[in-house]
Amino acid sequence: MHRMKEFDHKIALVTGGSSGIGRATALAFADKGAKVVIANRRVQESQETVQLVKKAGSEAIFVKTDVTKEAEVENLIVTAVETYGHLDYAFNNAGTLGILGSTVNQTEDNWNQIIDTNLKGTWLSMKYQIPQMLKQGQGAIVNNASIAGLIGSRNAGVDDVPQCRNVAFYCASKHGIIGLTKSLALEYAKSNIRINTVCPGGIETDMFERLVAGNAESKAKIAAAHPMGRVGQPEDVARAVIWLCSDGANFVTGHSLVIDGGFTVQ
Repeated sequence: MHRMKEFDHKIALVTGGSSGIGRATALAFADKGAKVVIANRRVQESQETVQLVKKAGSEAIFVKTDVTKEAEVENLIVTAVETYGHLDYAFNNAGTLGILGSTVNQTEDNWNQIIDTNLKGTWLSMKYQIPQMLKQGQGAIVNNASIAGLIGSRNAGVDDVPQCRNVAFYCASKHGIIGLTKSLALEYAKSNIRINTVCPGGIETDMFERLVAGNAESKAKIAAAHPMGRVGQPEDVARAVIWLCSDGANFVTGHSLVIDGGFTVQ
């Protein structure tokens, strides 16, 4: 006999679902019984996530999507609803670090890439998710910000790690996500649509590995900068996203949930 799960008959969308936090969250949704729509530009890795969701006993589809392009985001939501009939949860997680470097020597192209992916991509996702949720009379959205959305940083808070310097563009995009989330949370507070952010600290993902570029000393310094003495795992963030979407958080909106091992309270 099938035991009811918390998210049975629910549909969850995850952008940036090909790896890391996105993949872990897709699997966490599946574990709770939800069917999952994976959106990303990377085809092979996203198909792997779909297979992992199916292996976990749920259903999933992949819709190739560049979140910086409005027509592709619109198509994503249309395809999700055509396939599964509705959309209950969305985790807007697609993001990029861009090229880190001295801010005054940065290029306009790099600014555009970071802001378009992280901030505009989050706005475009909500632009098409919210009308669908309004039709249904309910929904929950979680946007992936960062501790870089809460604090300014010249070096990502880690001294003597060259890879962490000059994160101003990334910081600006993530602060923007939090401001956008708070504003839209207020706009739709009476419409039974809750909108929150998660703000991870250092999390062991592909992006993190690219940042430290295999340098064990840099990795150790970043871990040591977190009071708990380690960086987090993608599953740590996934559990927070699941809670924010659940009925357990039904009086929580406009909130920024920090998952950083104590980093920002130092």
